[in-house]
Amino acid sequence: MTDAYRIERDSLGEMQVPAEALYGPQTQRAVENFPISGQRFGRRFIQAMGLIKKSAAQTNAELGNLDTDVAEAIAAAAEEVANGMWDSEFVLDIYQTGSGTSTNMNTNEVVAHRATQLLEGEGSVHPNDHVNFGQSSNDTIPTAIHISTRVAIEEELIPALQHLHDALDEKAKQFDGVLKSGRTHLMDATPVRLGQEFAGYATQIRKGMDRVRAAGAELEELALGGTATGTGINTHEEFSPRTIARMAKATGIAFREAEDHFEAQGAKDAAVNVAGAFNTVATSFMKIADDIRWLGSGPTSGLHEVRLPAIQPGSSIMPGKVNPVMSEAMMMVAARVMGNHTTVTVAGSRGNFELNVMMPVLAHALLESVTLLSNIARAFTDRCVVGIEANEERARELLERNPSIATALNPYIGYDEAAVVAKESAKRGVSVREIVRERALLPEDQIDEALDVRSMTRPGLPDAD
Repeated sequence: MTDAYRIERDSLGEMQVPAEALYGPQTQRAVENFPISGQRFGRRFIQAMGLIKKSAAQTNAELGNLDTDVAEAIAAAAEEVANGMWDSEFVLDIYQTGSGTSTNMNTNEVVAHRATQLLEGEGSVHPNDHVNFGQSSNDTIPTAIHISTRVAIEEELIPALQHLHDALDEKAKQFDGVLKSGRTHLMDATPVRLGQEFAGYATQIRKGMDRVRAAGAELEELALGGTATGTGINTHEEFSPRTIARMAKATGIAFREAEDHFEAQGAKDAAVNVAGAFNTVATSFMKIADDIRWLGSGPTSGLHEVRLPAIQPGSSIMPGKVNPVMSEAMMMVAARVMGNHTTVTVAGSRGNFELNVMMPVLAHALLESVTLLSNIARAFTDRCVVGIEANEERARELLERNPSIATALNPYIGYDEAAVVAKESAKRGVSVREIVRERALLPEDQIDEALDVRSMTRPGLPDAD
């Protein structure tokens, strides 16, 4: 051993631990066992673990399970963990024991070591006997998954989605008077208003928020109190409800004890459900970003019905080229979140008997999805959506050449005759209006009525007379 290490012991024997580390031998074993990805748990998860340990210590003191001085030191150390003071001490890879025991012990050791420091020689805090009293990795890790994800939804994702929704809704109002070709199957279809398209996008985001809120509500059930297998062995019957009440008060979220601890620890269905809601938001993002990319395509050989903000050069070789980079970034985020949904689905299915054994990667995938969706929603809003302008001249040009305008003639001349008009319009590259005039299919005073483009963007039939 060198001066850079200290010797600590656990049930498997001696370990060399970095001299200045707050963590102990079980964490160091996991560092050596799992040099897999270099990916660690992030701020939200560590925050949740700190909150759990602080609340547990306060409850255990209240129940007489811990000396007051020890409990206060644990609570103070755990609060420091929750506040981010010791994130550098959380050194473990995401890919580790499937229960997350290594990360629970990482937390216990950091809190115990720091609490011992805070006692200033007036006592010693043990990571298992004191910090982990009344708990198991098997109930604290699923509890941390639910708390961290639910808080992140409330504080990050919903506000970011609301920001995007409001910007899209504002554009819908701004573009309500812009008439353009509708498109189905990427082919010309009956006219729409650009505002209607953007209103559709805004509605997608609003419904996405509703889905996330509904799925997120399931995360308010916490596994804490089930300990090893869901039976609650080695914990006071009041420990879980009192500790959870503390965490609910601290977060402002109505957390409560799980209805069934066997379900809460053996299954991760609530996590899979919320990942499904994230997946649906990602699907909306993909559609919206791709539509806007197409609408802005060009400027000479694409649709170019909208102008996108020019925020950076698009090519290292083609001067003046500007690309829809924010749409592309959003589409990549959507792809990643869709992949995370698959990860959570597979991980959730590995609830073998009384314990799920893929919780760390499940937690990482959930929290990464929240972060990605939240950040791209804000960036896409601020760097793209708010700066979109309608190219009304181009939209009008394409609309006038759209043969599907002939659909409005169905009530006047019938489907078959209207189909002939549409085909001739497309073949000759002249407007439907011109074909109707040439073939004398309607009296002149009825042509404007029949081919009033704005009226085609609303439901209704022509007057019977």
